[in-house]
Amino acid sequence: MKFLKMMLAIACFSALPHAYAADADAIATVNGKPIKKTWVEFILRDAEARTGQKANDGMKAAVVNELVGSELAYQEAQKAGIDKQPDFVASEELARRKLLVNAFLADFIRKNPVTEAEKKEGYEQYKKELGDKEYNARHILVKTDVEAKAIVADLKKGTDFAKIAKEKSLDPGSKDKGGDLGWFSPAGMVKPFADALLSLKKGETTPEPVQSQFGWHIIKLVDTRALQVPPYDKVKDGIERTIQQRKLEKYMLSLKDKAKIEVTGVEKKTP
Repeated sequence: MKFLKMMLAIACFSALPHAYAADADAIATVNGKPIKKTWVEFILRDAEARTGQKANDGMKAAVVNELVGSELAYQEAQKAGIDKQPDFVASEELARRKLLVNAFLADFIRKNPVTEAEKKEGYEQYKKELGDKEYNARHILVKTDVEAKAIVADLKKGTDFAKIAKEKSLDPGSKDKGGDLGWFSPAGMVKPFADALLSLKKGETTPEPVQSQFGWHIIKLVDTRALQVPPYDKVKDGIERTIQQRKLEKYMLSLKDKAKIEVTGVEKKTP
């Protein structure tokens, strides 16, 4: 599997524009065109970084062989004029832009590392958002307010919540379990759902349907318990990624704010 991933890297590399140069860097030639040592070294280095598998002479020979094959196909594609076709030119331009953007974003992350203090602060915020309780609840999700109100009326008459959930709920994750959502923190739920849940006492069901972007919910609070917050070492990597993403988003927004952006040829949607 690791070796297959390395071969995929070769395929992606081979799809990029070739820049030939007749110099001592060639490890092989195909019809006089060089296969560069720097290409081979890059592919092996990238494969090592991604798979953790140390490159050996066998892998090096396989990479050279793959590059020779891709060079033959590359030369034939040029002869056929494929590199001049509009779709190929657009694809090539977009691939180069994506490579450059990804390299820029990786460079930004390297130059703006998340400090230990920032991670600790993020952990405290994480704990605050989780709260001190977790909840066990059931819900029934339907499309319309009318259907939701009819279900509320049936529940008030004594119809079993789980039975209705299995029959009518649109939530594929909980439908077959009678609407059971298991144990969770309200922080992980959309706000209207969380707000309604927090207003309930154990055993209560929302007296009116609750609307969210997913539809209309009828919620039943089954139980609550003290929340066991995961220790810092278990979540610090995820917190670091979140902070990195926020830093990057903030920087990109600052670039957008300073830029002069004009969009033409695109029809604006009316609200």
